[in-house]
Amino acid sequence: MRKLIKRLLDPFLKLGAKKAFSKPRPFKYDGIEVMVMPEVFPPHYTLSTKILLQYLKSLELENKTVLELGCGSGIISLFAASKKAIVTASDINNIALTALKQATVKNNLDVEIINSDLFQNLTSQGFDYVIINPPYYPKNPTNIKENAWFCGEDFEYFRNLFTQLKNRSDDCILMILSQDCNISKITDIASKQGFKLEIELERTMFTERNYIYKVSSKN
Repeated sequence: MRKLIKRLLDPFLKLGAKKAFSKPRPFKYDGIEVMVMPEVFPPHYTLSTKILLQYLKSLELENKTVLELGCGSGIISLFAASKKAIVTASDINNIALTALKQATVKNNLDVEIINSDLFQNLTSQGFDYVIINPPYYPKNPTNIKENAWFCGEDFEYFRNLFTQLKNRSDDCILMILSQDCNISKITDIASKQGFKLEIELERTMFTERNYIYKVSSKN
């Protein structure tokens, strides 16, 4: 389904979402509300964010350190904070981060917000949980919104991600992928950097199968 949605959105993404999402749209989950800007990945029409939120409900997050890497709307970060986690949200999209700052005030929740390309500007070398909802279509992004969908023609996002993970000490890294993406290619990139992807949860919704993977060292 995400692949179908991406095809529908692609021409609008190229136009900077001027016609597709010309206005901010609210998104609510479990009493938490965020305002999703036109330039930000829309959780309304995709399944990955909802599946991650449902999965997080099952975790005991109180006093755990949580990083949402590439937070977009930040709804996952806010939900983790509502479960009394110590949360950091990062993204390269300042529009998304500004909206998230406003959402933390509106929802009376505490989240550390950092502009960072992957782990570049993150000072902590280890979190209890790292949550990743990555871009995975093999195309070079041409604007800030397309970074949420496209990982580069040669999967540069994943090559950089796993290279940086080698220098970290995070306890649990969780990444969601859809059957629509080239999972074997991503798995191969991870393996060459010394990582393995193990299925933590498999969920099929509206004919689309999604997997939450636990990323860990092969050693």
